[in-house]
Amino acid sequence: MSASKVTSTEVARRAGVSQSAVSRVFTPGASASKATIAKVRKAAEELGYRPNNLARAMVSGKSRIIGLVVAYLENQFYPIVLEKLSNALQEQGYHILIFTAPNSSDGVESVIQDLMDYQVDGIVAASVSLSSDLAERATQAGIPVVLFNRGQDHSPFVEVTSDNIAGGRQVAEFLVAGGHQRIAHISGWQGSSTGRERRQGFGEGLAASGVAPVATLDGMYSREVAMECADRLLKEQDPDAIFVGNDHMAFAVIDHLRKQGVEVGREVSVVGYDDVPMAAWGAYDLTTIRQPVNRMVEATVSALMAHIDNPNTAAPRRETIDGPLIVRGSARVPEGWLDEGV
Repeated sequence: MSASKVTSTEVARRAGVSQSAVSRVFTPGASASKATIAKVRKAAEELGYRPNNLARAMVSGKSRIIGLVVAYLENQFYPIVLEKLSNALQEQGYHILIFTAPNSSDGVESVIQDLMDYQVDGIVAASVSLSSDLAERATQAGIPVVLFNRGQDHSPFVEVTSDNIAGGRQVAEFLVAGGHQRIAHISGWQGSSTGRERRQGFGEGLAASGVAPVATLDGMYSREVAMECADRLLKEQDPDAIFVGNDHMAFAVIDHLRKQGVEVGREVSVVGYDDVPMAAWGAYDLTTIRQPVNRMVEATVSALMAHIDNPNTAAPRRETIDGPLIVRGSARVPEGWLDEGV
């Protein structure tokens, strides 16, 4: 036979306080004196009481849950983002509900609808886009949405990204300064704003120096596709440098080049984008653009909280944050070049 659940009334009686005081102690953001908090938590622990968050959500209309939609977790960048977002939101009294979604409109729509059915207080869409119809439904439901590391045309939301165009330009300037003559690009998926913008910045940076890429291939943010692209480049273009649209693909490119007997950093320079922890491992020692993830998470949480607190004052905007080029051994270093990230 199961024991009956302890109620807040019993905790209040044991602690010698009112039931509303018990509610304030267990409500994020509510105020209570240190003495009251100590008495209530002591009584709750003795009785084995746990607050009913679902019941509170039904009364208050606030679930204290933020939905997070992410396209693919095999990219080493996103587990870092999840951890930092979760920690930052917990500091604000929120928890996250994680859904993965394919990079397709139908898949994303299904996941977002599920999140809205859970009555989350906000949604962070990481590297996925929302249709105009879905955006309108989220707006009508009063659920704020922030796009993280992804933008889209005519977006009604706040978007937070690194400055992908500037990052692509930095890579181009670095490779040209290093004396490379046959520069190729394995881009991120061209259906994404990040892939397009990094490609755009890279192309503009090369053009400013009178250089054209020997080839530009879409790596689709896939390890397998990136390796196929690297193989094709070696057979058809003989590049001396490759800019890869993210670190996840860059690791695959380095692995493939080495299997073909190519000395990375001397015969072919490889540059990535993200600066995930693996980039600093001796096995890769990857030169890469660092995504300023701490500042991106801070901006995302700030925008989300502002919209939740004042839903009528939020306005769509795009916030881009610069990230430095981190120079390591996978690419030839131009003479006199300074590593801004150290």
